[in-house]
Amino acid sequence: MAAGTLSDSQWEALDNVRFSTTDATVFRNATIILMSAVRRSKFSIAHDLGCSPATVDNVRRAYRERGLAGLRRRKPPGRISLATATYRQALREAVITPPQTFGYGFSVWSVARLNEHLKKETKISFSADQLRRILHQEGFSFQRPKHTMRGKRDEAAFARAQKELHTLKKKPAAMMPSSP
Repeated sequence: MAAGTLSDSQWEALDNVRFSTTDATVFRNATIILMSAVRRSKFSIAHDLGCSPATVDNVRRAYRERGLAGLRRRKPPGRISLATATYRQALREAVITPPQTFGYGFSVWSVARLNEHLKKETKISFSADQLRRILHQEGFSFQRPKHTMRGKRDEAAFARAQKELHTLKKKPAAMMPSSP
């Protein structure tokens, strides 16, 4: 790209994009085009901006082909997610609903339990890691449930046992009963 290949309006548009973006890649790409327009070599540009000469070539080509849109990253190709809007709605509803409401015998969702429930409801299943990512995208934080005996034990007997244990810990070893 030789000097003078950018019109004043193109230069202005690139400069505006460069200073209005919060995306570091777009800023770098606009800078590559501006530096190219003043006859900087691709090796010099790559060195100054910390990228490869191939990146400079790719950005120049994208700008020639697509203009300002070529400065932005294209969405990478890939399979369409199975987490459809219907699945995500079922996920949100399940997470905010206590499991007992659905007839389960537990009171806290785990990722595995949630996945099994949603598999029954939607016929779609994900790995635990992927389900955690989807939960995060939906604004939920998910931690492993902490299982305790609280609520399942006799609290009065537990308090007596704790007190007795505390008393036993304070006694000198000579007073402790010897084992047979």
